[in-house]
Amino acid sequence: MRQEVIADKNYDRLDAFLASRLADLSRSRIQSLIREQHILLNGKPAKPRDSVKAADVVYVEVPEAVPAEAIAEDIPLDILFEDEHLLVLHKAHGIVVHPAPGNPTGTLVNALLYHCQGKLSGIGGVERPGIVHRLDKDTSGCLVVAKTNPAHQGLVAQFSERTTMEKLYLAVTHGIPKPEKDTIFTHIGRHPVNRQKMAVVNPPGGKTAITDYETLATDAATQTAFVLCHLHTGRTHQIRVHLHHKGTPILGDPIYGKKHTLPTPRLLLHAWKLSFNHPISGEKMQFTAPPPPDFGNWLRLVPDL
Repeated sequence: MRQEVIADKNYDRLDAFLASRLADLSRSRIQSLIREQHILLNGKPAKPRDSVKAADVVYVEVPEAVPAEAIAEDIPLDILFEDEHLLVLHKAHGIVVHPAPGNPTGTLVNALLYHCQGKLSGIGGVERPGIVHRLDKDTSGCLVVAKTNPAHQGLVAQFSERTTMEKLYLAVTHGIPKPEKDTIFTHIGRHPVNRQKMAVVNPPGGKTAITDYETLATDAATQTAFVLCHLHTGRTHQIRVHLHHKGTPILGDPIYGKKHTLPTPRLLLHAWKLSFNHPISGEKMQFTAPPPPDFGNWLRLVPDL
């Protein structure tokens, strides 16, 4: 449905103007539509905070609703282990874990529904069946998925307790961390200005975030480092925020990286190893996803990975 709205006077903000004229849309929904370019100001993309002048024309197009339940799609998966309770896979970079606005299809969940014939844990709801934890779209590596509710509950407990679950990541940083080995202990919460970012915040704000890191190799010529990170907590963007906080952001990071940095084909962050106790049998399990070729020369500098 597309409609045309003409301003009768000047307004300070586009989103406020539309909220006053479109009773069936909330202001937050209007802001999302503006960012997704479904709303145009005088035929051009705009921002929610843009001003509106009298006689300006705003075009509003509300896309048709998509089904809340994800659909099965035949998308290849790199499976490291599978039984009737769970599976562990090597997620490629560039793949979104579950459907969301802007990514309704082509996600890992769509692929899992096809591969598992719909037999996934339902605790995460219809949009996130089987999903116990996430990796960012551009992060590759090990990810465990629950096929049954008891497996899901057991895995979530291990992620929460952090006693039997271990997650090791590899990253390439712009800048060499000092000291070469340390623990980063902060609180992480929403950025106070940019709500789409996370940031180190002062307690009691945010949640406790703990990352151990160790520098495996350095390149003085490019001032870059190959870093091993051990997560003790699982906050959104935790490694990316912590390494940025130290002044050594991950190469290829479009959110927390430096503007002038070495060109890379992707975010150089990889979930290398994942270990946990099988939630049903109790057996100790460990999985490794070999670093992808995108890590280039770093794989030659540390050949025993």
